[in-house]
Amino acid sequence: MDYIVDKCRLAIVDDHPIFLEGLINIFSESDEFIIMNRGACAGDAVRISKENGSDVILMDLDMPGSVLSAIREIRMDSPDVKILMFTASMAVEHAVQVLEAGAHGYVVKGSTKSELTNAIRAVLRDETYVTQAFAAKVISALQNAALRKRALQSIKLNVREHQIIRLLLRGKTNREIGERLNISEKTVKHYMSILIQKLQVRNRTEVVLAAQKLQIEALDKEPAVSAYLQ
Repeated sequence: MDYIVDKCRLAIVDDHPIFLEGLINIFSESDEFIIMNRGACAGDAVRISKENGSDVILMDLDMPGSVLSAIREIRMDSPDVKILMFTASMAVEHAVQVLEAGAHGYVVKGSTKSELTNAIRAVLRDETYVTQAFAAKVISALQNAALRKRALQSIKLNVREHQIIRLLLRGKTNREIGERLNISEKTVKHYMSILIQKLQVRNRTEVVLAAQKLQIEALDKEPAVSAYLQ
């Protein structure tokens, strides 16, 4: 795309009408951008991505629908469309989750028009953009997550440990796991101790969180996400 001759075709998805209209007015006054579409939920973002025309989808996090699922679907079905998150959240974990899901950038609401414009230009150049105020923290968290993921992938679990983790992921208690597998609750606790050691975590809850990041066919591959992103 020639950024001087051609206007960037922009779609904006946000469930706050006043904020949405404000963004549309700002970009409509620019010679660099043209508003192609608008939406108010994660489903709208997916729909818009499948309609020809948008170069970049600027979307919020806190809106109806599964934002993470929408990001993944857009990346799979419309790989040329850039996804730039524009949100009020400065939580590092939120930025990590959406970037790992496939978003190209993360800008915090309250940023200047200049920064938002620069972010759009950056993702159009196939760069990843994160609000400068906490970019270092996000980059560090992404690097740590990648290292941990590789470490977890090297961990070998036996059949019984797989069975216990699958039931943990379904929210079963130790007693319920024992009943399902025909073993005592004491034996379940023994396996739990082994899993805590293998996964290098501190407790039962962290076993579940670590297991959700394992890329193993036998395990649930959907990552744990904050309710903010559901």
